[in-house]
Amino acid sequence: MPQIGSHAPDFTLPDADMETVKLSKLKGKAVVLYFYPKDDTPGCTIQAIEFSDLDEEFARLNAIVIGISRDDCMSHANFRDKHGLAVTLLSDIDGKVCEKYGVWQEKEKDGVKRMGILRSTFVIDREGMVRHALYGVSPKGHAQEILNLVKEL
Repeated sequence: MPQIGSHAPDFTLPDADMETVKLSKLKGKAVVLYFYPKDDTPGCTIQAIEFSDLDEEFARLNAIVIGISRDDCMSHANFRDKHGLAVTLLSDIDGKVCEKYGVWQEKEKDGVKRMGILRSTFVIDREGMVRHALYGVSPKGHAQEILNLVKEL
């Protein structure tokens, strides 16, 4: 689990178009890395649309927004196309990046415990350092909250 002020754990993952994205290659840009449970579910859709709606404002701040879940690339492409999403969606099928970031956790729903992604967001500065780590976030209004944090970098 990354600590505030530490280097963000590097990774390489495929996006919705099966192109690889390597975090360390994004130095010089602020990176908003958000982890979400599943494509095309209500909360995840709200979150992705709100981030996409603010895409131009993030771009003006030289920031990129990246969403990560354990869905495959095809699921990401369908999700992106269905909702006209502007954010980059990365596929962490084996969950290794989720584990590196400490977001793969046991969750309980209706008395049943199972492992899943805890909705979390990391703001990484232009030098690759973690500046903010928010766990268990609520999707509604979260993108604006993160935009405000990026403005402070």
